[in-house]
Amino acid sequence: MGVRIEKVELPGIGVRHDLVTESGRRISVVSHRDGERDLALFDVADPDACRDSIPMTDDEAAALADVLGTSVMLSRLTNLSDAAVGLFTEQLELPIDSPYLNRPLGDTKTRTRTRVSIVAIVRDKVVLPSPTPDEILRPGDVIVAVGTRQGLDAVSRLIANGPD
Repeated sequence: MGVRIEKVELPGIGVRHDLVTESGRRISVVSHRDGERDLALFDVADPDACRDSIPMTDDEAAALADVLGTSVMLSRLTNLSDAAVGLFTEQLELPIDSPYLNRPLGDTKTRTRTRVSIVAIVRDKVVLPSPTPDEILRPGDVIVAVGTRQGLDAVSRLIANGPD
């Protein structure tokens, strides 16, 4: 079963988006007409009774979305590699002395040199999916790569030492 999200108009207030979890729990985001928003958790026994409501600032909502988005994306990548024999997903932290630090991702020529795809960069807990060759590699970046074990080992050496 897919995820179901219900939209409920709240006259004079705004709109509520309800997500019903697989276990039957209801979580809602209430978007007020004045731009404010609340995260609401509903009672297990009575799905129409709001058990708790948490007001959220724009920054808090964005941070929560980033955390959830990052964990979902990485989980899906892991599941992909579980289904494909010989295909692995790995997170590689860019070494602080990497020759590619503060240079475009394309300078690594990772796919050409290793046959590995860089599918995302995690920077400050934010996922940058499908980075372009122009994306500048920054200190603390974590490169999310998909490929064979041999290819991923080669990427690790490449970002640490440059081309052989």
